[in-house]
Amino acid sequence: MTEERKSEPTLRRYVVLVPGDERAWANATDEERNAVYAQDEMFAAALRERGWSIVGGAELADSSTAKVVRADGDDVLVTDGPFTETVEQLTGFYIVEAGDLDELAEVAKLLVGGAHGVTGVRGVEIRPTGD
Repeated sequence: MTEERKSEPTLRRYVVLVPGDERAWANATDEERNAVYAQDEMFAAALRERGWSIVGGAELADSSTAKVVRADGDDVLVTDGPFTETVEQLTGFYIVEAGDLDELAEVAKLLVGGAHGVTGVRGVEIRPTGD
């Protein structure tokens, strides 16, 4: 009698980019920040329920601390950041191992609106990493 083995789902790495309004985050109360962190934990818990995980990521320092290195013709210039002059900046990211991009997008809804809405997060971008 041959024992059938269930194959493990193939996991792939994705980066979840979280843009937000840095001014709103800087002005957020401790209560508002804690609500955002609780919402982030719900995202992590939903990933764990599916056998997926966060394998990296970070909250980013304010974009005013950034340096930009960019080509200008034959020259390469280094200037103070941010890269773009907009209210919405990249404020953090997750590196996630997940089995399905569409399902990950559904789970990522936990990072949009709610407490995150107070700090200007209206959407996230999810990209597979290169193989």
